[in-house]
Amino acid sequence: MRGYATSLGNAVTALLDRAGVIAPDRLSRTVDLAWPRVITGFAIMSKQTVDLAFVGWAVGSEAVAGLAFAYAFWLIAKFVGVGVVGGTVGLVSQNFGGNERGRASTVVTQSVWLALALSVPVVVVYALFADPLVGLLSSDAALTRAGATYLAIVAPALTFEFLNLVCSRTYAGVGDTLTPMVVRAGAAAANVVVSGVLVFGFGLGVAGVAIGTLFSTGLSVVAFSWGMFGRSYGVPGLAASPVALSVRGPHFDRELMGQLVEVSAPIVARRVLEGLVAFPLLWIAGTFGPVVVAAFEIGRRVRAVMTGFSWGFSIASSSLVGQALGDDDEGEATAYGAAIIRLSVVVYAVAALVVLALAGPIAGLFVAEPAEIAQAAVFIQVSAVSAVAFGLDGSATGALRGAGDTRWPFVASVVGRYAFALPAAALGLVTPLGVAGLYLALVLEMAVPALANYWRFRTGRWKTISRAYRPAA
Repeated sequence: MRGYATSLGNAVTALLDRAGVIAPDRLSRTVDLAWPRVITGFAIMSKQTVDLAFVGWAVGSEAVAGLAFAYAFWLIAKFVGVGVVGGTVGLVSQNFGGNERGRASTVVTQSVWLALALSVPVVVVYALFADPLVGLLSSDAALTRAGATYLAIVAPALTFEFLNLVCSRTYAGVGDTLTPMVVRAGAAAANVVVSGVLVFGFGLGVAGVAIGTLFSTGLSVVAFSWGMFGRSYGVPGLAASPVALSVRGPHFDRELMGQLVEVSAPIVARRVLEGLVAFPLLWIAGTFGPVVVAAFEIGRRVRAVMTGFSWGFSIASSSLVGQALGDDDEGEATAYGAAIIRLSVVVYAVAALVVLALAGPIAGLFVAEPAEIAQAAVFIQVSAVSAVAFGLDGSATGALRGAGDTRWPFVASVVGRYAFALPAAALGLVTPLGVAGLYLALVLEMAVPALANYWRFRTGRWKTISRAYRPAA
């Protein structure tokens, strides 16, 4: 069996090389970095997808719709953390590639403090005002109750998630994606077990999946903290961070903090605006009833699971491009970025074909009524098509992020979502387009930024921008 897998891998490698997608040596380094992140992405993104399925089985489509509203609030806060660590991985990889481990460690320390400062106020607001916040999106009492219950319980997990993001991106920035995979995948498995027991064993429904998420994110922080302080796990697959944190500091460096804020701010703004667009889209979906809201969220959750591939390709692009730039090799950085972009598009095209063929059975995992399954299947198919553009966008943005060029992706994301996707969805309210406006929105919100960021990568402007952030600067 192992020999067959090796032969298959060699055949795929040769095929990709002959097709001009990626050379074997670059494929090897990319896969070494990407595959643990891919598994990590699937594990993390599947948590809420599994929660959605559990709630759909145990409670019904109205509770699924309520979770959709709560997820919108959760994601907008999480995206702030994703933005912060977008700057972390770029600066860590460049300083680590330039053999400046002390500077890289200080970047991580300041990222931790920044994550705490940004997450704690949001946790307080969500915990205290969950009911009125979810009520802004729906007047349905059952939907509001389900969403508010989830949001209030899961709110403290946001601080844990911010810290998890800093830790996982730090490891990725130094070329270790295996340790985060083991930690995050293990926590995701614990989430499924705990949530399943609480939902089906104790009948806690929405509260059960919220408690499961809170427990699993806290477990990740505990596991990460050991290695992040430079301690050896003594377990295969888990390694101490080479840019370890220290209680003694240094805790602040004005220059590095300025660079971190400068690189992260556009990513934070981009991610927040990406999250905000979900609110009007969910409100538009709500005008067509809870079945459409549930189907819309199911499609988005399935696409979120598919983004697991991009977790790997994007971080590999950021890390390999950033390390090459830190070594002042712009040609190698360009070659890696272009190759990973091509590979990502190929992988996502294959994955989309599989999901398109299995849309009906996949929808049946979340809802039971034939009409609900039919509606969800269409959203799943549309989301699968849009995921191909997401793959292109993730790899192109990863290369730009590794260079410190984060402003352009911010603008591209805003234009795609607010100038194209949102108006397309709104057309469904005033024209016969109806629910099809939401289908169009799902495609445009991914396709427009993808094309813009790919064009930016082709211009090479990002190489000039990176020169201001390299260790020699």
